[in-house]
Amino acid sequence: MGRVLRLLLVEDHQDSAELLAELLQNHGYSVAVAMSASQALALAQKQSFDLVVSDVGLPDASGYDLMKQLREKHAMKGIAITGTTGEEARKKGREAGFGVQLTKPVSVYRLEQAIAELGV
Repeated sequence: MGRVLRLLLVEDHQDSAELLAELLQNHGYSVAVAMSASQALALAQKQSFDLVVSDVGLPDASGYDLMKQLREKHAMKGIAITGTTGEEARKKGREAGFGVQLTKPVSVYRLEQAIAELGV
């Protein structure tokens, strides 16, 4: 069996974060949860992650700003989770460094497909 992927899940809605983290763990991923961009950056300083999965609407910064920082400082790949659709949102996500953008609600199946698409 291959190595366990380490995911940084950034979601400010506690119930959603707990549920998604549990589902991802049940699918074999190691998951650390951050409830804000600042918490995510602090975690990324302390440990190494293969991928960030982030909501774009966070209380202290946008997920786009967070992704830019994680990409620059840690060369991290990312998946955006957003309530917004359309080309402008996709463009903003690409510019920030997100490889895939998913629209809420997100299924674990679709998230696993996105992880595979990124080749992590």
